[in-house]
Amino acid sequence: MNPDLDYITWFGIDWPVEIEWGLVKTGQILAVMIYLLLTLAFILLFDRKVWAAVQLRKGPNVVGPFGLLQSFADFFKFVFKEIVIPAGANKTVFILAPLITFVLAFVGWAVVPWGNGWVIADLNVGILYLFAISSLGVYGIIMGGWASNSKYPFLGGLRSAAQMVSYEVSIGFIIITVLLLVGSLNLSAIVDAQRDGIWMWHGFRLANFAEFPNNILVGAIMLAMMVMFFVSALAETNRPPFDLPEAESELVAGYQVEYSSTPYLLFMIGEYLNIVLMCAMTSILFLGGWHLPWGAVDDPILGFLVLSAKIWFVFFMFAMVKAIVPRYRYDQLMRLGWKVFLPTSLVAVAAIAYYVTFLQPASAAITAGG
Repeated sequence: MNPDLDYITWFGIDWPVEIEWGLVKTGQILAVMIYLLLTLAFILLFDRKVWAAVQLRKGPNVVGPFGLLQSFADFFKFVFKEIVIPAGANKTVFILAPLITFVLAFVGWAVVPWGNGWVIADLNVGILYLFAISSLGVYGIIMGGWASNSKYPFLGGLRSAAQMVSYEVSIGFIIITVLLLVGSLNLSAIVDAQRDGIWMWHGFRLANFAEFPNNILVGAIMLAMMVMFFVSALAETNRPPFDLPEAESELVAGYQVEYSSTPYLLFMIGEYLNIVLMCAMTSILFLGGWHLPWGAVDDPILGFLVLSAKIWFVFFMFAMVKAIVPRYRYDQLMRLGWKVFLPTSLVAVAAIAYYVTFLQPASAAITAGG
């Protein structure tokens, strides 16, 4: 036994503490994965139900009570179908592409705080970690479009990559406005900076009359940033009205045209995980995270329920946009990203930096820095 290590006794055997830590983290990862997969099953059904309600039809309502088991039936349908790989495809890359998309979609959730102290990895650079993972996610789409050896998936992959890269730039500058107000890259610290109530939520700083008239400047800018983040999240995740890589009238189904069965399912799970991640980031950055509108929540279980409710609300907004907004043309999409969102977010960064440097109350500055 090494005297330099700490030990814990299980079943009469001394184990290094590092083993306990590894088992705890493994349990946390499995719990988050299972919860996310179950959430995806019902959030996909919810997406289809909202779309159906807007179009005055019922949507899935046969499999299980009220259609609650429809997503599970679809899952088994995909799993048991034969995997078909085109003869001219690069088989190794063809299979790796959906696996990379699936794995990276889960890895991003490691730094997302679910409640007070409930996070797998509470990194001080959590925002940078998410940027890195989201940037790597482009590779799965590019690989899938290229490996199919078909012009339609290839064009869809190029479109999707250009779209994701374009809106990542705007999202980065939008998040910088939040980081300037908080003074930290830690997601838990960003949530705690909004603990005093809805008037301190970054999306609703207009309600902070204690800082009048500075609240008008900051509130208007941050409200615009929240709307821009929401729209950029739609484009980043290829959601309507920005689903140009999958526009059926032009490219059939985008980069996954040649995919079927389980590989196609992995692509879809990765896509919806990224959508839910964007809903979570909207809630954490602009809607107070796990805190209630009238005050702080320190109980992790209640905080988990509050954050989950906010994620469902933001996804409802995603679903409503899908149902009621017509699809953009590709040139309109790129013009919006490069000629509207990018310069606007740059001006917002400069304005918030001016506020933090010259106008922010001393007490707020101390809190943000600490």
